[in-house]
Amino acid sequence: MFEGLLTPPHNNLILDALYVLATWHAFAKLRLHTETTLTHFDRTTTALGVVLRRFVQLTCAAFKTKELPQEEAARGRRKAALAANKATNGVTSTSSSRAEKPQPSSNKGAKDKLFNMGTYKLHALGDYVSYIRQFGTSDSYTTQVVCTFPSSD
Repeated sequence: MFEGLLTPPHNNLILDALYVLATWHAFAKLRLHTETTLTHFDRTTTALGVVLRRFVQLTCAAFKTKELPQEEAARGRRKAALAANKATNGVTSTSSSRAEKPQPSSNKGAKDKLFNMGTYKLHALGDYVSYIRQFGTSDSYTTQVVCTFPSSD
């Protein structure tokens, strides 16, 4: 199904990444862990980091990617709303210590997009095994906020 989407070596790297991601996900969803499964989960997490770094170095560097049309449109709407908000509110501060610089007009069209390895989501993957050891599997607790109200008695 995913074979032949890209030319080698990129296709092989994508297939490796899909396999490691599926394996990691299977370990993350297990409802019962042993020391053996946690050891394999930890090794799979290390392998995931390796394959993601290889993906960034080889595949991401080989392809120029742009934002999607809906992302470009959303960016335009945010910029227009910000400009409208500034025009409505105006600048009320007369003793501004710094002069406002005119912003260069942004290029029209889609911006370049890169795969960001610096997100918290990717950073936190390495903590899953230790969290499972500490708190148990994710089906045994909730992160939902529970609020109690004082009784009316």
